[in-house]
Amino acid sequence: QVQLVESGGGSVQAGGSLRLSCAAFGLIYTGHCMAWFRQAPGKEREGVASTDSSGNITYVDSVKGRFAISQDNAKSTLYLQMNSLKPEDTAMYYCAADLRWWCGGRWSQITGYKYWGQGTQVTVSS
Repeated sequence: QVQLVESGGGSVQAGGSLRLSCAAFGLIYTGHCMAWFRQAPGKEREGVASTDSSGNITYVDSVKGRFAISQDNAKSTLYLQMNSLKPEDTAMYYCAADLRWWCGGRWSQITGYKYWGQGTQVTVSS
């Protein structure tokens, strides 16, 4: 049974930083694609960043240069370091995982992930 548990969300002012964590329980940490998604009220869930076993990392344009995705295989944990936060980054952030070696062009598609966390709220005030 795979379980993803996010933490690290909170409220910050614009320009601040947060680091999200996603603990992956029961997930074989090789041969995987993992990603962060977010969903703001009234909007569709969108892919923020992904990383896979092949070492590929992808970001949505709106966070490039501000966010960094990383993983600690020893701790089975996925991270999202978020810097220079903006009010438009306000959303519920979700961790997602799938058992395939690379994320590829489907990295931002919700249907490309079998496992999801419960989400952690990030609120950025101006």
